[in-house]
Amino acid sequence: MKSNKEKLKKPDWLKIKLTTEGNYTEIKDMMRTKTLHTVCEEARCPNIYECWANRTATFMILGDICTRACRFCAVKTGLPTELDLQEPERVAEAAEQMGLRHCVVTSVARDDLADGGASIFAGTIRALRERLPFCRVEVLIPDFMGNADSLQVVMDAKPDILNHNIETVERMSNRVRAKAKYRRSLELLKRAKEMNPKIPTKSSIMLGVGETYEEVLQAMDDLRAVDCNILTLGQYLQPTPNHMPIERYVHPDEFKSLKEEGYKRGFRHVESGPLVRSSYHAHEQTDSAAAAQERELSNA
Repeated sequence: MKSNKEKLKKPDWLKIKLTTEGNYTEIKDMMRTKTLHTVCEEARCPNIYECWANRTATFMILGDICTRACRFCAVKTGLPTELDLQEPERVAEAAEQMGLRHCVVTSVARDDLADGGASIFAGTIRALRERLPFCRVEVLIPDFMGNADSLQVVMDAKPDILNHNIETVERMSNRVRAKAKYRRSLELLKRAKEMNPKIPTKSSIMLGVGETYEEVLQAMDDLRAVDCNILTLGQYLQPTPNHMPIERYVHPDEFKSLKEEGYKRGFRHVESGPLVRSSYHAHEQTDSAAAAQERELSNA
């Protein structure tokens, strides 16, 4: 019997151009010097070469050990020992050195902390505002185990974009994610809008884990029901043989079709393609969503 890897040959549309010179090397060295982590490296993102060459990186705060073991994710799991109160300032220094106009900050899940790390998120937002007042700050947060007080701490710091990924359709959620719940994620996005309706919300879905087309459409409807504004859709890629296998490679035409369906449902921006990840071209996503919002207001 053939293995999953033998059955599924990686298609041509998933080929990646490797660029490890210039900005890539400079950013890698800077992250090491400042003892910072990036989700680009830890999650083995396929776009790291392109993004780093363009001086774009997604900072991962609260260490590099996650308290959860999601079946799709390459980030290390275990009992974290790191809680660095100076980390927000180092992130801001690095962002300033990079000259960022749009900064994305995410984290591992820290279920060992009472607030899930919300205070460090808020501190990072404030540090970035202090050093880079014209830089937009996007945060990609965990679910904080449904703790509304933790979410309020982040929302009070006023990020420009509040991102939380549902990751997959409802039927597949328990298989794909660890501890996180589909409906709890939707509730978080709903609460965020109730706390500050002016802050756009964003979420992401991986394809190729066993979902159907109709289930993706339902997930879109669920996200729009809580007024989620930005959606990203990308192909799941198995990071190691120990992770959840790929069920299928989704053709670019299907991604294009789903993008059209997303716009029909009222998302301000939909980024959809095989190599798309939550923070891929994040600044362009935000520009597009802002333009859509202006059109909505002018037509109201």
